[in-house]
Amino acid sequence: MPDFAAFFASGQVADLMVAMLLVEALALLGFWRLTGRGLPPRSVLALVLPGVFFALALRAALTGAWWGFVSLAMTAAFFAHAWDLWRRWRDRSSQHDCQF
Repeated sequence: MPDFAAFFASGQVADLMVAMLLVEALALLGFWRLTGRGLPPRSVLALVLPGVFFALALRAALTGAWWGFVSLAMTAAFFAHAWDLWRRWRDRSSQHDCQF
């Protein structure tokens, strides 16, 4: 039976998260490149970047890294998320069909 406690304590769960985010990004970029539909590269980056920073913060916290690194990764995740929200809000506002 797998040792899930060791899997989490080693930070490998965060590595798995980053790998899954990378696969997601590559799939979205490949679809966009092949079909011209879907999300363009900048949107894919904005989508996955907060998750990557959160995974880095998780890895640091699980492995007992310096608290400042956890804080920096969480702050980077916040700013990446804010950038994504700003882009979405701006793109939605430029369509002039906002409905509340």
